[in-house]
Parts: sequence; C-alpha cells; structure tokens
Amino acid sequence: MAADPRLAAQIFAIREFNRFYTAKLGLLRKHHLDGEFSLTQARILYEIASRPRITASELRETLFLDRGYISRVLASLTRRKLIRQSASTSDAREKLLSLSPIGQRSVSSLNEKSDRQISSLLGALEPQLRQDLVASLKQAHTILGSPPRPGVFIERLTEPSSAAIEILEEYYEAVHVIKRDRPSDLQALLAEPNSAMWLARLDNNIAGCVVLRSLPSIPRAAECKRLYVRPSARGLRIATLLLDALEQHARSLKLKWIYLDTYDDLKPAIALYEQRGYERCDRYNDNPQATLFMRKSLRSRTSGG
Repeated sequence: MAADPRLAAQIFAIREFNRFYTAKLGLLRKHHLDGEFSLTQARILYEIASRPRITASELRETLFLDRGYISRVLASLTRRKLIRQSASTSDAREKLLSLSPIGQRSVSSLNEKSDRQISSLLGALEPQLRQDLVASLKQAHTILGSPPRPGVFIERLTEPSSAAIEILEEYYEAVHVIKRDRPSDLQALLAEPNSAMWLARLDNNIAGCVVLRSLPSIPRAAECKRLYVRPSARGLRIATLLLDALEQHARSLKLKWIYLDTYDDLKPAIALYEQRGYERCDRYNDNPQATLFMRKSLRSRTSGG
C-alpha cells in the first residue's frame, strides 16, 4: 500500500473505476461482445483494419503485448483465414498484416455491435451528461498518453552533427529516398530562418529525427520532412514528440501552414498525420516519389498520441 495517503486514495479510485468499467462494458466475458473473438483477438483485428500493412512488431508496441503471445494470436487468426501475412520488402524479418475479405466482414460486424453497445449506454444519459462524459474521457486519454517514457529528449540542432547525418542516411535507406540531401545541404538548411531540425534521444542514443524546411513557394508556410523513428524506438510516441516540437516552432515563427508529402504505402505515418489534423491537398512540389500531399492549418491545435 502507498505510504502517501493521497496517493493511496488515488490508487483506490482508479482501481475502483477499472472494476466498474470492465464490468459495465462486458470486458470480463469470455468472448468480446458475445461474439466469436476474445477481447485481444478483436483488438488486433481492429488495429489491422485501421492500419493496413502494420507489422507484428508495431502491433506489439501499440498494444503492449508479449512477442510470443501476439505471435500465437496472429497464427490463429491466419489459420482462420481472417488475416493475411505478406513479406516486407524493407525488412525480411517482418510480415505485413492485412485483413482478408472474411476478416473485413468480421470487423464490420464487431464495429456494428460495439456501436450498438455504446449507443445504448449513451442513450440512457441526458445530452449534456453525454458531452461531459466524452470530454472527461478525452481528458483522461490526453493525461495518460502525454508523459513520454523517461529518457526521451527532443533537441533542436543549431549546426550539423555526425549523428544527424547518420540518421538521415538511415532514413533515406529505410524509405528508399531518391532525392537526398548532402551533408552541406544540412548546413544551409540550418542557416535558413524558417528551417530547423530536431533529433530525438532515447537513453542518450539517437532514436529519431524530423526537419522543418522553408517553403518559399507558399506564403507563411513550411514543410515537414524526414520524419523518422528507428524501429527499436517505435511505440514510445517519439514521432508525436518530434511533431509537437516542429509545430510549436512553426507557430513561434508565425507560420500559418505546415505541408508534407508522403506515399501511399506509409499507412502508419499517414494515420498519425491525419490524427494530428493534416488534411489531403493538391500537389505542391515536384518530388517524384510522393503520391500523397497533406497540409495542416496552425490555427488548429489538434495533436495525436
């Protein structure tokens, strides 16, 4: 038991709520929503549906599941012809996961059942109480999702470093970039008033990077480039922290827009951008590899987790 009486009361309150909502939502039942799947199986299907071509490693980091356990669940879902596993072209050790037509129908059914369940709960509440409940849940999500893992530190570069050049080269190889910056280009970029680069450190090791590049062709706009997190550091919200730093700096420069380009295969990155309020737009540059263009108004403070 915690020695601090206030902490002890807080622990009790959270555990009491845990017991309440797990029973209220039927999470203690053998099968989720009284269907054919366990809660873990259903959650994995949800994740694959929302993030096609996600890998087992990314699932493990998202759901905090043991490697052996998630491997067994994926094998079971594959045998049942609910998911498909295909080889990754960028990492032979990884499999890309997607839903089969059977899996898509199953997820659709789960979504309908879940919507009916939540609709029933909300239907018993007055409109204002529903709004209060949703706002409280969003606040809880923000509070619990905000603290980064101890040891994560975001630093803005003031001049080029070997570490910055190294992780940029790793990024180029990971996503097969054709148009690459030379080391001298980084010096020029950092000298521009509306450009900057950030590195993420995890336990004092470089774990990720992002670049804000001036975009003279569009008034009061800049471009987000080179967002990358090393595979060993994924699942720790490092990409979110890097984008937080970039957008905060852009606001300090009184910029109105952040633009970015990407391509369709980078589903997790696209999902993160959309979660943060980036919207699809017309092509704004001549990047030959880009297939998708997005922008975000800095008047919006939507952020992701």
